[in-house]
Amino acid sequence: MTDNNNWQHARTITDGERFEVGGLNIWDSNWKNTGETIQIKDPLYGQDFIFTVYEITNEQTAVTFAAGEFSNCVWGIYLKK
Repeated sequence: MTDNNNWQHARTITDGERFEVGGLNIWDSNWKNTGETIQIKDPLYGQDFIFTVYEITNEQTAVTFAAGEFSNCVWGIYLKK
């Protein structure tokens, strides 16, 4: 598990809501599981979660982010500090 002190909550979004990392909309790309996870606390309710770190790419860019569902179709997105 990766040290979660290097990650910060970027946004809470609903399933399919546009969110860009490095100019790439996360929902337009296939999420590649990096094999890493981070342990976080829901910023609203303080509940503990373990989220997976993903990578998405296009021809010019590769970016990573951590994501997981706080509740059904409500996603927490975390980015490295």
